[in-house]
Amino acid sequence: MTGSEYANLIAQYIVKNYGGRGLEAYREVSFGKTIIGKNRRIDVFVVRPGTPDALAIECKYQDSLGTVDEKIPYTLDDLESLRMPACVTYAGQGFSSGILHMLAASPIAAYCLPAGDLAPSNATRELDHVLAMTFKWWDLVLTGKPVTVL
Repeated sequence: MTGSEYANLIAQYIVKNYGGRGLEAYREVSFGKTIIGKNRRIDVFVVRPGTPDALAIECKYQDSLGTVDEKIPYTLDDLESLRMPACVTYAGQGFSSGILHMLAASPIAAYCLPAGDLAPSNATRELDHVLAMTFKWWDLVLTGKPVTVL
């Protein structure tokens, strides 16, 4: 899978599962400047029209060892500089263990690898939770939890 195919997969997953909640996903949206002054292009820009709510998503897929490890710290720093909710989704077997630890520990990183049917699963849970926090959908994180009555 290429990086572009992965970003398309993430956008399709969001539209299929959250379009009914009013979300729209756009690919390759120009959005301000990066931390080094280059023109920024967001891989997947998610909005809920009629509200101020939006989420910028950078997508990183790496299935073999390569240069993606060097890009992850920059990506995290750049997303943290945005003045809006943002995250990096990632998947693939080509990340070093150090970068996987960095991504797992980052509050703005979410592992996500939707299956062919695009159904929510354990492999999409982290992105689902980012969407829940961004768009205030607490029912997504409370599914199956009983109400505590004191």
